[in-house]
Order: sequence, then C-alpha cells, then structure tokens
Amino acid sequence: MPLPAHSRQPADRAGLNWFSTLDGQGLLAAEYPIGSLVLAGCPALPWAWIGVAAAEPPPNDSRRGLLLHRRDEGFSGAVRCGLPLPLASESMGALLVQHALDDGLAVEETLGECERVLAPGGTLWLTALNPWSPYRMRWAGEGLRARHPGAWQAALRRAGFAFDSVSLQWLGPRWRAAHGDGGIGAGDRLRAGIALTVNKRVRALIPPSPLRKLRWQTGHLRPSEPVRREPAIMDP
Repeated sequence: MPLPAHSRQPADRAGLNWFSTLDGQGLLAAEYPIGSLVLAGCPALPWAWIGVAAAEPPPNDSRRGLLLHRRDEGFSGAVRCGLPLPLASESMGALLVQHALDDGLAVEETLGECERVLAPGGTLWLTALNPWSPYRMRWAGEGLRARHPGAWQAALRRAGFAFDSVSLQWLGPRWRAAHGDGGIGAGDRLRAGIALTVNKRVRALIPPSPLRKLRWQTGHLRPSEPVRREPAIMDP
C-alpha cells in the first residue's frame, strides 16, 4: 500500500515517542477505560484501533478488532500499510484513533479514510493533545502539534462527518501525571487531552415524497366556501 505523501511536516516523527515517557503514560492511562467503553457500545461489527506505539490497545477477545500502531509515516500491527487503509468501505462499526495524528501527519487524509470505512451509524473516537492545558509544558519541544477542539471539529466536517453529532470530553491530568481523570465541566478544560466522539450519519434509504396539494373535484368550490342553498319555490 502507498504511504501517506501529503501534509508532511518538518518535525521528527519520533515526537510520538513522548507518549512512552512517564508524562505521556499518565495521559494514556486516563484514556484507556474510556476507549473500552466506546467499544462496548458499538454494534457487532469489526472495529479498528490506531494508536501510538506506547499506548495499550483495548482488549481484543472477540477477534473482531484490527490493531494498528503509528510507525514513521505509516502503520504496523496486524498489517503494515499506509493510506488508503486496506479496509472495505463501510465495514467498521467503530474506529479508535488514539493520538496517532498528534504529529500533524496526514490528518485530513486519515480522517477521510475513517469516514469511508465506518458503517452508517458507526462511531469514531479520536483523542488528541489539548493546547490549552498547562500540561503542554511537558511535551513542549517534542515535535508534537496540539490543535484546539474547533480545528478538529472543522477537520471532521471536511472529512464528511456531521458537525452536530460531535461530542467533546477532556481527559487526563492537568499538571501532575498521576492525577488523571476526565470530565466535561469548565474545570476539566485544562486537562492534558481531548476526546472527540462522532457518529457517521445514517443515510435515508427512501427519500421523503413531496406533499402534493389536493384539489376538490366537485365543481369550483373551495373547502373554505360554504355551500349556499336556494330556497325552494312552491307552485301555487
């Protein structure tokens, strides 16, 4: 399969190795149970996980999951590939992309592939670094790119996902690596990571038929006009 050839950045791809440090592991540990919950709610379809090498993939007891790690400019694991992904269109019930795009490589192309391979109603769970968190000082200078949530939402919309179906959650520590958790409150917006969950919109199988105006067929009367009766004339 061809490797991604677009959106190349001068930053070293080894920047993703930051997640193998104690600071990076503190963030990944907070995300692990959330990813497992996403899979628990997906339909009985195959699913795929694409994450950094330091992340622990969710359990694959069902053997329905495809596990891929980011390696240089491609992916390795069950298969070694690049983009486009070697998956049939609309074949996946869920996709989990865990920080695999935090170095800025092929973001648009990868999200477009996610939209292609997801079945209608399928779920994409995407985690990324939070640029507003004070935790950013721990990955500064590592060659990582943290996009704000609005930029991710715009990228998802360009990939074909419905804007109104995106939900956002903040995960991980605010400063100390051992204090990871998650939430959606105002105080959670300083956490180290963000998670965006979006469902692929189900296409209507039968388009709605346009309503047609009905005409009265009895003379020229309209429904709002009363029927006027002439008085009967009696013969003398």
